[in-house]
Amino acid sequence: EVQLVESGGGLVQAGGSLRLSCAASGFTLDVDDYAIGWFRQAPGKEREGVSCISSSDGRTYYADSVKGRFTISSDNAKNTVYLQMNSLKPEDTAVYYCAATNACYSDYSWFDYWGQGTQVTVSS
Repeated sequence: EVQLVESGGGLVQAGGSLRLSCAASGFTLDVDDYAIGWFRQAPGKEREGVSCISSSDGRTYYADSVKGRFTISSDNAKNTVYLQMNSLKPEDTAVYYCAATNACYSDYSWFDYWGQGTQVTVSS
C-alpha cells in the first residue's frame, strides 16, 4: 500500500524558513521512478502546484511564485522528499500536500497518491 506522510509544517514569521518532509512507503523512489510533487491549497483557493522532483532523471520544477525561495530535494536512502522553504511570505500560508505519480505533471489530477497535508502559516 502506497502511503505519503507529510511533516514539518507550522507557524513562522515572514522571512523565516521551514522544511517540509514527505516520507513515502509502499514504493521506492529511485527504483520505481516515481515523481513527487508538492501542492498547496489556501482557504477559498484552488489547489496549486508548488514544486516537483522526478526520480527518473532528477529534474526539478518550481512554480514562479516560489522560484529562488523553495528547494525540493530527495533522500533516496530515507525514501523521503523535502521542500526547503526560505524567505516565507504571508501568501505562502496554505495546507501543503505531497503527491506521487509517474511524472511531474502540472495538473494535480494526474497524481495518484496523496498525503494528508500539513499546515503552513506565515505571519506578517
